[in-house]
Amino acid sequence: MIGVPLRLKTAVALVLLGLLTLLAGIGQRTIWAPSETFTAAAPADAAAAPLTIIDQKLRTLHEGPVKVTVQGEGNFILAAGRPDDVQAWVGTTAHNTISGVSEDEKSLQVEHADGDATAPNPAGSDLWVTSENASGELEYTWTPPADGDWSLLLAADGTKPAPASVSMTFPNDTSTPWAVPLMVIGGLLILGGIALAVLSGRRKDDGSDGETGGGSSSFAQRARARSQAKSSPSRLTMLAAGMTAAVLAGTAAAAQAATPSPAASGNASAPATSGGLPVLLDSQFRRILEQVSSATDAGDAAKDAAKLAERVAGPELEVRTQNYKIRSQVGSYEPRMPVRSTKLLTTVVTMDRTWPRSVLAVTQGEGNVVPQILTLVQQSPRENYKLMETTPLQPGTTFPNISRGGTQTLAPADKAGLLYSGEEAMSGLADRLTSADSPFKDKLVEGESSPYIADTLSYQAEVAKAGENGNFTFTHKVVPESTVVFRTSDGGALVLGRINFGFEGTPKAAGDKLTIGDDAAALAGGKETTTGMVLNFAESMAVYIPPAGSSDPMKLVAATRGLVGASFK
Repeated sequence: MIGVPLRLKTAVALVLLGLLTLLAGIGQRTIWAPSETFTAAAPADAAAAPLTIIDQKLRTLHEGPVKVTVQGEGNFILAAGRPDDVQAWVGTTAHNTISGVSEDEKSLQVEHADGDATAPNPAGSDLWVTSENASGELEYTWTPPADGDWSLLLAADGTKPAPASVSMTFPNDTSTPWAVPLMVIGGLLILGGIALAVLSGRRKDDGSDGETGGGSSSFAQRARARSQAKSSPSRLTMLAAGMTAAVLAGTAAAAQAATPSPAASGNASAPATSGGLPVLLDSQFRRILEQVSSATDAGDAAKDAAKLAERVAGPELEVRTQNYKIRSQVGSYEPRMPVRSTKLLTTVVTMDRTWPRSVLAVTQGEGNVVPQILTLVQQSPRENYKLMETTPLQPGTTFPNISRGGTQTLAPADKAGLLYSGEEAMSGLADRLTSADSPFKDKLVEGESSPYIADTLSYQAEVAKAGENGNFTFTHKVVPESTVVFRTSDGGALVLGRINFGFEGTPKAAGDKLTIGDDAAALAGGKETTTGMVLNFAESMAVYIPPAGSSDPMKLVAATRGLVGASFK
């Protein structure tokens, strides 16, 4: 009878301990539950700078979208781009970089870099995948537009300081790994206490019955009762302790497994690279192409080359400028093929992230008798892509297969894995166009319905034969800096570039006259000469090069020419 009060006290203690443990577990899921988000703000005393970079690491600090809140005076822009593109655009300009979050998760870490006091306005740059223009305040949900790393650039107009009031709201770690174990442990302790109390009541009833039969002495029965009374609470307590230890061990292992290592967490520092990624997403390319198309439409409609300047350069600007001049005097002169963006057949995007960057679009829309290749070049990070050449596909010719997910660009002299280098291919084409007996006659061919090489050779032969009063020479010379080479899916390559086609005529005898056409006369300032004449054409060409080991010849894929100059000697 002496052990009954002890057992009851133990039972009560277990129940109370179980209740406290259970309440602690429930509290972790309710009143003590962590907030679903936390917000960190940039320090007010950060140095002023015209540009602010928000490092890509902050987007992946915790799983889930990050909200960026910016407050500032006047207009500002928040743009998203690849980390290397953002850094390249910023260049040597003074800037701040929001690079991390303080340990107490209340402040953003800001690093300042000195440099140039101003920069161009970043609005409208082709490097940005998305951009948000705001006035006064902006709330921006930072989600990745595609796979890979993305940084943000914040600026006013490049001359004023970027907005300094920046805060970021991150998803918080709301896991409570101890909540369920504590509730389980609490329940087990309560059950153990209740069981012990019930057992104590039964033992008390057994002890009041007196001595029992069965040949045992009353002394032996009392000894067994004391032994059972002492051992029962001990066994129950050990059972509860064992179950608790098992749950705790499992919980600790689960908590350890759920805790990310420093290398896997968002706080780990890793270099921001974009290697192996295309320089443009499809959405960027389409936006750029629409702007190029709009600029050329405006220039063509007004016959005004000034309207082309923002989006057209190089050979295409030269050809269209002269085309407008000729058409203003010769109404029947054929305009250049229009540039359309509505029917985009395919794109070719380089994964070479250095500058200049070249990309291709193959389009066909209203006014395009055949598809045409548009060559776009971005000369430097702060310049936008400009249309350098438009080259219609040869009739009956198929554009080579090139992955739209990005491809490799090769140096013009690089022959790795190719039958010829890009340099050799363009030189061979120039020689093929100059001479009917060129050594490249059988090494570079056209399709059955492709007329460019044959028509050029025929035209040159006819002029030479028909020119009774003059001697005529023809040259085709490659412009090396225009050559760009893209690897095709079969291991071959597509090379594009410009060839200068020169046509010179000299009178055979004193007093002989040479006559030029109305189109050339519009540029030369007259139709006849007794001293000689020079006509210059810009030829835009595209040639497919088979992979090394192939027995197939190179093939002319696309070609066109435009008159760019005419003069008298």
